[in-house]
Amino acid sequence: MTEAVDDYSDIREAVTKLCRRFPGEYWRAQDREMAYPKEFVNALTEAGWLSILIPEEYGGAGLPLSAAAAVLEEIQRTGCNGGACHAQMYTMGTLLRHGSAEQKGKYLPAIASGELRLQAFGVTEPTSGTDTGALKTTARLDGDHFIVKGQKIWTSRAEYSDLMLLLARTTPLTEGVKKTDGLSVLLVDMRDAIGNGLTIRPIRTMMNHATTEVFFDDLRVPADNLIGEEGKGFRYILSGMNAERILIASECVGDAKWFIEKASNYAKERQVFGRPIGQNQGIQFPIAKAYANMRAAELMVREALSLYESGKNPGAEANMAKMLAADASNEAANVCIQTHGGFGFAEEYDVERKFRETRLYQVAPISTNLILSFLSEHVLGLPRSY
Repeated sequence: MTEAVDDYSDIREAVTKLCRRFPGEYWRAQDREMAYPKEFVNALTEAGWLSILIPEEYGGAGLPLSAAAAVLEEIQRTGCNGGACHAQMYTMGTLLRHGSAEQKGKYLPAIASGELRLQAFGVTEPTSGTDTGALKTTARLDGDHFIVKGQKIWTSRAEYSDLMLLLARTTPLTEGVKKTDGLSVLLVDMRDAIGNGLTIRPIRTMMNHATTEVFFDDLRVPADNLIGEEGKGFRYILSGMNAERILIASECVGDAKWFIEKASNYAKERQVFGRPIGQNQGIQFPIAKAYANMRAAELMVREALSLYESGKNPGAEANMAKMLAADASNEAANVCIQTHGGFGFAEEYDVERKFRETRLYQVAPISTNLILSFLSEHVLGLPRSY
């Protein structure tokens, strides 16, 4: 039996209070213009919520992952969107766990204070997708610099981040070599790189996620910006994926709670045929089922957090938490639209915006099918399918 995870009611209350300063009107305006919500991100930074995982010695709060999960869940539950900055929480872990003392001393205090933003994560490529071992971006050591050449896609927030964690191949892939060997992590200072070998091209999507494709044309990155040992980058990135999945799952739980509350309130107020529509079981039951599925996902998130914080391997639980929470938020979103009827598609109700935003997590940061493949192979012992 795992230990209970702190609910962080004080943190939740404070985050909710901050989020109330950014109501639906604010998010609708950002969505309409496909704008980056810099005021919201700045407010979170100034309040210290984005540095909650950074140790106190570097200017952060030094709190465990469950505290970060509480922050992100509340952001989503209030109707805001943590996708504008959530990557800073889980990408920072790679620097914290595997960076040198000099790197941590140079970058973490500036990230904690908001002087620098670390919100871009360069891993996925157009031809490889989630087959990370097949990536083709290369980093060739030339004296005291790496020369980076290649392309990344779905690199969200690249236009609004100062730093990027980049996974690139530093050792050529040859026959007999494991695909995930020879990959390295570089910390790219994009302030110097843009126009000097780095090109960022925005991609318009169905939700306002500030995502881009990034091109590297002989970009020079100081060798001192190598995180950890050369060739072991895949392992470093992998070690942060459990945290990423758990935090995204927390966001999905928050989304589901928002949809369920929104649907329940509307069902109580909306009168058709002389009675509230929430009196009808055809309306009640889908909302109730969405609530039950949200609670089940929430408990799996807590289980994953408990295992993570006790130093155990929560690989299966982190993946299941992400899948169940994404399914729960997607179901709750559908129920919420159905409850609202035509009004669910009207911008002013915020349902359609949140529907588009939460739909992403069926696909990213890992698709449901890959989670099922992981569980099939590593938990159930079935033959590897890919």
